[in-house]
Amino acid sequence: MSDKSKRGAAGSAGSGWNTSDDPYDDVDDDGYAGTLHQPERKLSPGAQVGVRALVALGCLAAATLVTYIGRDGYADASGQPITLLSALYYATVSLSTTGYGDIAPVTPEARLINVVLITPLRVLFLIVLVGTTIEVLTRRTRELYSEKRWRNKVDHHNVVIGFGVKGRSAVNMLLQSGERAKQIVVVSTDPLAVQEATRMGVMAVLGDARRDDILRQAEIAKADNVILATDADDTTVLITLSVKRLNPRANVIAAAREASNSDLIKASGATTVIPTAEASGQLMGMATVAPQAGAFMEDLLDPTKGLEVAQRPATRDEIGLAPAQLRERGQIALAVIRNGTMYRFDEPGVKVLQRGDQLIVIGQSRYSKENPTSDGRGAR
Repeated sequence: MSDKSKRGAAGSAGSGWNTSDDPYDDVDDDGYAGTLHQPERKLSPGAQVGVRALVALGCLAAATLVTYIGRDGYADASGQPITLLSALYYATVSLSTTGYGDIAPVTPEARLINVVLITPLRVLFLIVLVGTTIEVLTRRTRELYSEKRWRNKVDHHNVVIGFGVKGRSAVNMLLQSGERAKQIVVVSTDPLAVQEATRMGVMAVLGDARRDDILRQAEIAKADNVILATDADDTTVLITLSVKRLNPRANVIAAAREASNSDLIKASGATTVIPTAEASGQLMGMATVAPQAGAFMEDLLDPTKGLEVAQRPATRDEIGLAPAQLRERGQIALAVIRNGTMYRFDEPGVKVLQRGDQLIVIGQSRYSKENPTSDGRGAR
């Protein structure tokens, strides 16, 4: 594969809204430093600098105006009259504490004005200048400390590679299912996608997920689940191989654009492969020939609606019950997982539930329970 082809394939690993054939055309290689991006809750650095610059200019303008209005109380060592430019010069050297002394207040009124007005403006001006420098240093120190603390604590988290439509949907599903935002890391080559991810409250890494250093920035070795939502199956295979090499125990869930590539992606190490195009087509076909069945599947796929599919352990009071008896408790058991083997509802093998069993059930979604009148179907 040529360098150009590799770069073109890698771009889809983090595709967000970039519609170019080669997403690398818009981003220089230096942009892939692999820096961890954390959720921002304050003004951007540019906005903060802009506010401070306006305050500094305001102080300078106020000092210039005060000096020019009271220019009769000032003397220039050159004997020239105090002009507007002279007033600006005096304000500049005074607020910056340079103080050449060639222009000085000579009358009591001008000196009083310097004490009452110019001195406070000088203090504010210095606070803005020094404060900006200190803020930059402390913010970077704070970010480094926060990142180090996150890296020390993060474990068993979820990594989502690619933040296009599929990636955003996966993150939304994780958040709606109760996963903590700090337990989700997005990897994307698109700076806009990284910004969008951090606005959602999750962590994000800007870079090409085929690179080991980028995956390590996402703490891939500690991750339990890795979701590959890329736009090219060859890229998915390459990333899967890298992920499994760095973390053999990771549960890799990958999307396949073509069903014919599913076996290849599984052979590279993916645990679950979802052929997105075929799945969408089947759902659309179902909605056409069986509208009610299509609406039911839409309900199951959207956790904000009435029903959801969930996997959970069997509770203490369920042990000894037949899976069919869960219906009396408001849930339908689709399958029972025992000792790593899944038994579907239509297969023999599980007569009663035992300690340690995992259940795959259909039940009322958490969102419906918390918002029973959200769409008219929550109260069942």
